[in-house]
Amino acid sequence: MVVTLQLNQIDIQPGQWLTLRQVSWKEFEAILEEIGEHRASRIAYYQGVLEIRMPLPEHETKKELISDFVKILLDELELDSQTFGSTTFKRPETVVGLEPDDCFYIQNSRLMIGKQRVNLSVDPPPDLAIEVDVTSKTQLDAYLALGVPELWIYTEGKLQIFVLQQGEYLLTETSQIFGNLPVIDRILQFLQESEIIGASSARRGFRQWVRSQFNS
Repeated sequence: MVVTLQLNQIDIQPGQWLTLRQVSWKEFEAILEEIGEHRASRIAYYQGVLEIRMPLPEHETKKELISDFVKILLDELELDSQTFGSTTFKRPETVVGLEPDDCFYIQNSRLMIGKQRVNLSVDPPPDLAIEVDVTSKTQLDAYLALGVPELWIYTEGKLQIFVLQQGEYLLTETSQIFGNLPVIDRILQFLQESEIIGASSARRGFRQWVRSQFNS
């Protein structure tokens, strides 16, 4: 006997994820419609494998603060950007769908001004995506298929920057977007300090550090 369950019958606890296999593109679209847009969970879909994950509260805290640091860098360096958060990015021709923890259009920001929806058949992928606690090959394969140029991954107290080159992600010491600024060390420093002095003070301290780089 085959048992069929609705997604609303399945409860995914924070810090856990659900993996569904042999999911067609049509089924993937139907699942997205069923779970809706206003939710805490994130999805990653690559060639028939669908993962639905529920972040932990501390995951969201770290994600928000790293995103704030990126916004400070963009602001202080006077780089135009458009933030698209956890938008669902889909590319049917490569059978891929993904919701990043956060993402930014920077080099392509002008192309995205005023857009409420992203259509990757005409729009570029985001220039920078941020993920916290990525342990899934499905997610990484999806990023490769989407062609996101730069991916930041924070996990277990470590921040890594991956740059897309010749169809694969290469680990780098610096960001292509922010040049030679030692953003990895400083973001990790202020993430640690935020647990003592609070997020607001950490953001102010990070902004002061960025400005000090201009003076030096």
